[in-house]
Amino acid sequence: MQFDPPLEEGRLIKRYKRFFADIECADGSVVTAHCANTGSMKNCMAEGARVWFSRNDDPKRKLKATWELVETPHGRLACINTGRANRLVEEALMAGVITELAGFTQLRREVKYGAENSRADFCLLFDEQSVFVEVKSVTLGFAENDSAAFPDAVTTRGAKHLRELTALAASGQRAVLIYCVNLSGITAVRAAEEIDPEYAAALAEAKAAGVEVLAYGTRISPAGIQITHPLV
Repeated sequence: MQFDPPLEEGRLIKRYKRFFADIECADGSVVTAHCANTGSMKNCMAEGARVWFSRNDDPKRKLKATWELVETPHGRLACINTGRANRLVEEALMAGVITELAGFTQLRREVKYGAENSRADFCLLFDEQSVFVEVKSVTLGFAENDSAAFPDAVTTRGAKHLRELTALAASGQRAVLIYCVNLSGITAVRAAEEIDPEYAAALAEAKAAGVEVLAYGTRISPAGIQITHPLV
């Protein structure tokens, strides 16, 4: 995925009201950008951090800028726009990069499933078998090691998706969770039990029921992002 038009660089002034971020541009002007991230963004929103944002001149949009990338205090690049994760995974699926899911004959997006009225990010068809895939964007990293963790805030929605996937796996259907790690320099992913113990417990139950849990790393730059390799 290439950023087109190219991203603009600035410095983060602050994030506020969850979906807003004030950014100082190179010329000293200030732009208010949309922050497409509902999490805490722990370790991803230090004031004064280098950030990159996109612009969109759609007259229907109130905010013409969207915050895309940040340089974390640990020197990593993170894509904090969680809406990018599904597109990245779809590109990787179509290119055969995610080898565990290679060979499907059809891909559908936002497919309803489960007893709790969920929508799977993707439903892949292999001959006559449907495989339901949920995608999570991971940006929480730490200074002491090269591991990342999910979630960065309590996520009832994430736990719900795990319950739905667990039920599918228990019924004999193939169910897959993909962690799209939108953070550079990461070698492994774990559940952030210290932040959301219920999610961590649900993940353990999902794995025990047969849900396939995959994690893939990305190559990130202000020019673009690409899923490149599996992680532990």
